[in-house]
Amino acid sequence: MKLINIGFGNMINAGRIVAIVSPESAPVKRIVQEAKEGKNLIDATHGRRTRAVIITDSGHVILTYLQGETVANRLYDDSAADGEEEDA
Repeated sequence: MKLINIGFGNMINAGRIVAIVSPESAPVKRIVQEAKEGKNLIDATHGRRTRAVIITDSGHVILTYLQGETVANRLYDDSAADGEEEDA
């Protein structure tokens, strides 16, 4: 199980991520609202502006203040580091 940091020491299981999307579009806003109503929303922004929405295979929706690109880079960097360790 690989964990990635999504800010303020909050970690999520990298293997459960389905999508990392921008919170600006109407469909994503609707997904966030439905998750809030269904109690599947995790707000990891600590009061800051939401810059990325992470959707998991379990149906949970996670809000983070980090840019989606930053989260994706952390996900990729963790994968690359693991691949290098396996080769060694």
